[in-house]
Amino acid sequence: MAHLLITGGAGFIGSHTALVLLQGGHSLVVLDNFSNSSPEALRRVAELAGLDHDSARLQVIAGDIRSPADLDRALGAAAPGGERVAGVIHFAGLKAVGESVQQPLRYWDVNVNGSRLLVEAMQRHGCRTLVFSSTSTVYGEPQRFPISETCATDPRHPYAQTKLAVEWMLQALETSETGWCIGRLRYFNPVGAHPSGRIGENPLGVPNNLFPFITQVASGQRPLLRIFGDDWPTPDGTGIRDYLHVMDLAEAHGLALDWLMQHQRSLPVLNLGTGRGLSVLEVVQAFETATGRTIPRELVGRRHGDVARLEGCPRLAASTLGWRASRNLEQMCRDGWTWQNANPRGYGG
Repeated sequence: MAHLLITGGAGFIGSHTALVLLQGGHSLVVLDNFSNSSPEALRRVAELAGLDHDSARLQVIAGDIRSPADLDRALGAAAPGGERVAGVIHFAGLKAVGESVQQPLRYWDVNVNGSRLLVEAMQRHGCRTLVFSSTSTVYGEPQRFPISETCATDPRHPYAQTKLAVEWMLQALETSETGWCIGRLRYFNPVGAHPSGRIGENPLGVPNNLFPFITQVASGQRPLLRIFGDDWPTPDGTGIRDYLHVMDLAEAHGLALDWLMQHQRSLPVLNLGTGRGLSVLEVVQAFETATGRTIPRELVGRRHGDVARLEGCPRLAASTLGWRASRNLEQMCRDGWTWQNANPRGYGG
């Protein structure tokens, strides 16, 4: 078992991945500035993993990836047996498409400069194994589906542009310096929650993504769901995305890290999705069926930066990692609603 660092480990995907890794026997250091997350998520992760409240297998450091001192603290934190950090999973970053259009410099600072400082700190500490959280939005608006890793990239907004820039930076790094083992995971739309309802998606303020908005409408926190565009070139006019359960995604990160450590070389870029796209209306109707809740909604104009369709081909991840998404849309809806119903105010409740 390894001693690992997770940046942004208190966030939605980070917290679920932390749980998977702890249950797999690893020890963790989590670095998070809690700008869009809560320390309570990690307390619950420890609870679900069966750890004592003072267990050294989960060390939490409040800090920022743009701070070399914070990065040195995190990478220098030893495991209970004295082991040093052997690998990093890098989630920390900003991820709202609309916000990135309004605040591009902030996104370049956090996502690109923060990642640069992270790998420089890894160099200082002799750690060369990294799994990077990228995004399917780097493909822009492709013309053929499902999207394979060989499709051209065409990022349409600063969020996607910064993620692709980090991918390029990591590719240049592993070309220029031997010893790096890097995985770049482009995933599609993670939704749902841990089936216990103890950890889930906890956006601060107005959600930027469809699924938490649906669950907040279902719980009465918001009056209705706004659907951005009914004139897309899709069967029902609403946008199509490839939704996957967050637990499937978390398990993929564990498999990617294990692969890097076993093979001691980099992975090819991998898509993580189900291979089946669903429209906004299909997701809303499935949620209503799975939960018995009615979702009031209105149609509004398209949102800047959105595209009609994103639907990934997961075959390379299956052949390389042995990974396939195993949870269906009903489970995504049911688990997401279990979380929201039990935590109407998120971790602040």
